Amino acid sequence: MTVLLSDDRITSIPAIESGEPLVDLFTRDVLTTGRQLVRESVADRLAVADTFLPVGIRLQVVEGLRPVESQQEIWDGYRAELERLHPGISDHDAHVLASRFVSPIEVAPHVAGAAVDLTLIGAHGPLDLGTPIDATPEQSSGACFFAATNISREARTNRSLLADVLSAAGLVNYPTEWWHWSYGDRYWAYLENHPTALYGPVDVFGVVR
Repeated sequence: MTVLLSDDRITSIPAIESGEPLVDLFTRDVLTTGRQLVRESVADRLAVADTFLPVGIRLQVVEGLRPVESQQEIWDGYRAELERLHPGISDHDAHVLASRFVSPIEVAPHVAGAAVDLTLIGAHGPLDLGTPIDATPEQSSGACFFAATNISREARTNRSLLADVLSAAGLVNYPTEWWHWSYGDRYWAYLENHPTALYGPVDVFGVVR
């Protein structure tokens, strides 16, 4: 069973801020859509992962650091959608269900600069990964889950390639979102058996919140 970001095993892990700076992925020659900031170690690992790909295929990051306010807005919007879809759902169940797709603000890796949403791109554009980035479980009938079986063979092959290069570079995947990979956050700490996360929330200037 997938351990969600709302799980006590994740939320109980402390984040001991390392003070590592944010860097622009452009400085690491990683393809992005717009300016994307992440922690230096995340950037370095993405650059390494990119070199592991076959010639003609690149990583493309569509989002790195996310403002706390944006994270809260996404969380509130998705939770409200779930409450409309499941009338009478309890606060606890809505919280858990929402955490399949959006991280609770108190443990969110994007607001720490520890996570990226990304895809693979080739000479003719983005490769088939099964769903668009940010497709919800409801919109995709669960095909957004990394291990989903209701995707094409091509999409499965591309997801496996994505996982091979990113895992080899030290990043971990949140299994409900094939596009979400992180390093140094609580989920990484849990999967890699580290006692603490390396990063806490920061603003765009790298100031710890």
